Amino acid sequence: MPPRAMPDVDAIPASARLVILGAPLDENSSFLNGPAQGPAALRAALHSGSANLCTEAGLDLGSSAEWHDAGNLRLTTGDAALEEIRGAIGALLEQRRRVLTIGGDHSISWPILRAFADHHRQLTVLHIDAHADLYDDFEGNPRSHASPFARVMESCRGVRLMQVGIRTLTPHQRAQARRFGVDIVEMRDWREGMDLRLEGPLYVSLDMDALDPAFAPGVSHHEPGGFTVREVLGILRRLPGPVVGADIVELNPTRDSHGRTAMVAAKFLKELAGVLLAAPPT
Repeated sequence: MPPRAMPDVDAIPASARLVILGAPLDENSSFLNGPAQGPAALRAALHSGSANLCTEAGLDLGSSAEWHDAGNLRLTTGDAALEEIRGAIGALLEQRRRVLTIGGDHSISWPILRAFADHHRQLTVLHIDAHADLYDDFEGNPRSHASPFARVMESCRGVRLMQVGIRTLTPHQRAQARRFGVDIVEMRDWREGMDLRLEGPLYVSLDMDALDPAFAPGVSHHEPGGFTVREVLGILRRLPGPVVGADIVELNPTRDSHGRTAMVAAKFLKELAGVLLAAPPT
């Protein structure tokens, strides 16, 4: 992997158990580009001054030395970019850090989870999304943001995949879910407080279009009938431990009216950071 992509791991404070890392990649997007601008928009919302850095559980991230924002990866293109992401995440996991990655489109989750699967013999992935992202390939691209979880299930041993909020399943993706043994709670079947039978170590992949577009217009693919912000916060609050990593993807600032979706993504980042920091060291 070219060294230019790597974060300066030696510059990360020893006290930082959690590292925030941007992966500004959207070349595998269909329909629209724009998620590559997501990390910058999320950080601008996080530090805008219109809110503080406290989580709902009372953790003040503004005064905590246990997390560090390592900035964005300097990615190339194509398969090399995916390998750069995998290598960077792996380097941080070697340091026994927790990692929360900001996308970027959902294609980044495949190399991220390859790195996590290398470090965890068993891993449960909670995928919160409007789309199952299980296409064998989409529009001829097996690296598409519509395909990462097909690649994950093909290449990552010991992964159990639980998907919630799904409301766009095609016959092909239903067949893929059966093929890979994916557990899916479609949005039409969602009930508040459902027991998802999750076990740690747990990784959370949160696509912003899991939300109803009334709450999150700043995404490329508007899919009505999704979660409210409070419902997603409820899912995050009830996560069993240990949560070892997470990503937030598909924020598209080019469609975001008044930065509303970026502010929601920043809220989710704070709450996920609190969950990750609450987990005991590995």
